[in-house]
Amino acid sequence: MRKLILIVSVLALSGSVYADIQAPPGAQYNSTRKLGRALANIIYGITEIPEQFFRRGSAGGRKVGGSYGIVDGSQRALQRMGYGFYELITFHSPTHKGTFKPPYQKCGTDWRVEMNPSDGLTEFPPELGYESYFGHSRRQNR
Repeated sequence: MRKLILIVSVLALSGSVYADIQAPPGAQYNSTRKLGRALANIIYGITEIPEQFFRRGSAGGRKVGGSYGIVDGSQRALQRMGYGFYELITFHSPTHKGTFKPPYQKCGTDWRVEMNPSDGLTEFPPELGYESYFGHSRRQNR
């Protein structure tokens, strides 16, 4: 009886050990995601101009948005497109510490946004309009 309990407990625990191997932390970052990030930065990098126009305009006024916002947005758009072309050429090889993960760090008040600390760019270009980091489903409280 003891042998049966021992065998059953070993088999039950080995299933949970095997389940941990299935999704390592870096599994979502692969060459396909790097290629998608490159294409998104090339195609939608231009959205940095209106994003910075409105962001700087809401912080400092219309004149700041119309001058500094456009210049800053153009600089960020060109920088994002340059990163996009670099990642398009190197999408098949891991470049950052032997992985496909971009060199970004989690930041913000709730650590949901990943940004490059040297230039402030996020992994993907900004969305124009309403932007939310929350899921769009609701739970019912009991």
